[in-house]
Order: sequence, then C-alpha cells, then structure tokens
Amino acid sequence: MGIFDFLKSDKKKAHEAADTAKEQVEEKGAATPAVAAGPGSAMGGKYVDAAEATKAAAERMAAAAPPRRVSHTPTPGSAAHKSVAAAPEPPVARTRPAPPPPAMHAPHTPTPGSAAHKSVAAAPVAAKRAYTVKPGDSLSEIARRELGNEARWRELYAMNRGVIGSHPDLVRPGMILTLPH
Repeated sequence: MGIFDFLKSDKKKAHEAADTAKEQVEEKGAATPAVAAGPGSAMGGKYVDAAEATKAAAERMAAAAPPRRVSHTPTPGSAAHKSVAAAPEPPVARTRPAPPPPAMHAPHTPTPGSAAHKSVAAAPVAAKRAYTVKPGDSLSEIARRELGNEARWRELYAMNRGVIGSHPDLVRPGMILTLPH
C-alpha cells in the first residue's frame, strides 16, 4: 500500500464518520422535534440541526479520544505553591569559580574622561616614520624604496592627503610624509 493509498483510506474513513454522524442526528431529530424550530422561531430548523450535529460530533470525538493527563505545576503566587515545601539546595563544593564565558562583543575602550581610562597605563606610542620628499620623487618611487612595494603608493597618499592635497602626482620637495608601518 503506497502513501497515497494510506491518505485516501484516512479520507474515506473521515467521510464515513461524517455520514454516520449525520444519520444519527437525523434519527435523533425525528425522535424529538427541535425546540427552536417552532413556527415563531426566528431560526429555521436546519440551523438548529447543524448546531446539534456539531455538538454531537464534538461529544463523540471527546469520548473516542484517549484521556489526557493534566499535570499542574504550581506557580509562585498560587496557594498550591505555598503548601509545597521547597526542595533542599544541594551542598555547594567550594572550588575555584568557573572562568567567565568569552565576550561576544568587543571589550570596552575607556574614554579620556572615564575613571577606567585613568587607571589604565598609557600604551607606548610607536615612533612614526617620516620621510622628507627629495627632488624627482613620486609617491610610487617612495613606496617602492621605503615600503618595498610600488603599489602601496595609494596607502601612502591616503595617510598624507592633508599634506599632499587633492593631486597625488604633485609631490613637492621638502614635504614631510608619514610612512605606514
């Protein structure tokens, strides 16, 4: 039997159960007339029968379902919680505390006005390398000679844009450039 046959058989069983419920409601309706179906009723008999059929189907389903176990956990504000004695705490062994979990974000960097900044020793400032431009120099020549790679001229220009100006090809003798490490 394939999966689709299984689904078809379940669907068929559901239709048969609905038909059986409908027949039972019709038999019950024939035995006892509906109260709200009288001549002065605003609702017709078919609406009352549908409501009765729904109620009967719900009752049958509840009767056929396995009983549910209800476990209630008392909440701190309930009376049941107050009447239950608390479980004793297990003895705690005195050991070294566990290391703190690794930080998920960057550690706090103290600001100059904070107390933490005053308690942290200042890091030694690395000596900046400086280069004085000579006649005939270009940024690519300086990058090749001082940094070992001619292609680093863009990095050199980015660091010294304030000194050089908006034209990287206009480097004048006597300019003092800061070199990257």
